[in-house]
Amino acid sequence: MNNTSQTLIVRGAWRPALTMAAVTLLGFGFLYSAGVASLGGLLFPQQSTASILVRDGKPVASRWVAQPFADACYFHSRPSAAGYDPMTAAGSNQARTNPDLIKSVDDQIAAVAAREDIAPSQVPADLATRSGSGLDPHISPAAAQVQIARVARARGVSERAVAVLVQRAVEAPQFGVLGQPRVNVVELNLALDALP
Repeated sequence: MNNTSQTLIVRGAWRPALTMAAVTLLGFGFLYSAGVASLGGLLFPQQSTASILVRDGKPVASRWVAQPFADACYFHSRPSAAGYDPMTAAGSNQARTNPDLIKSVDDQIAAVAAREDIAPSQVPADLATRSGSGLDPHISPAAAQVQIARVARARGVSERAVAVLVQRAVEAPQFGVLGQPRVNVVELNLALDALP
C-alpha cells in the first residue's frame, strides 16, 4: 500500500467518526435532554420547578427540602447529617453499632425530651434519627403531636388551633399504600405563619 492510499484511508476514517461524535453530542447531549426537560415541564409543571413554595410573591422554600427551624414557635424537622444543605445531601453513614451514632441519638432524645417537656421514652424515633438524605422534609404525625404544646405556647394560641393545622397537614401514604402517614414540616410552618 502506497502513501496516497494510506492518506485516503485515514481521511476516510475521520469523517464517520466526526459525524458520529456530532450526532451523539447533539442528539443525546442536547436534543434528548431538552426534549425530556420540556416534556417534564408540560406534564409536571410544579415538580419540574422543584416544587417551590411562594409567599407574598417571593419563593421561600422547596416542598421537598427540609429547613433548619430552631425557633420555639415552629415545628422542628428531623436532624440532618448534611446540615440541611442540598449540595451535601447525605446520611451520617455510621453503622447502627457505632458508639458515636448511639451517643448522637441518645443526645438528641434527651434534647427533644427537654425541649418538649416529655419523657425520653415518648420521643418519636424520627425526631432523634437522621434521614438517609439529610433533607427529608417530613416527620411522622406522632412527631408533630409532641411539638403542639410548645408551638402553641410560643405563639400564644390555643393548642386546639395548632392541633387542627397538624391534622390538616397529615398526608396519607402515596397511592394509599406506599409509605406511612406524614407531615411536611415546611408547609406546616408556613400554615402556622398564616394564622391570624
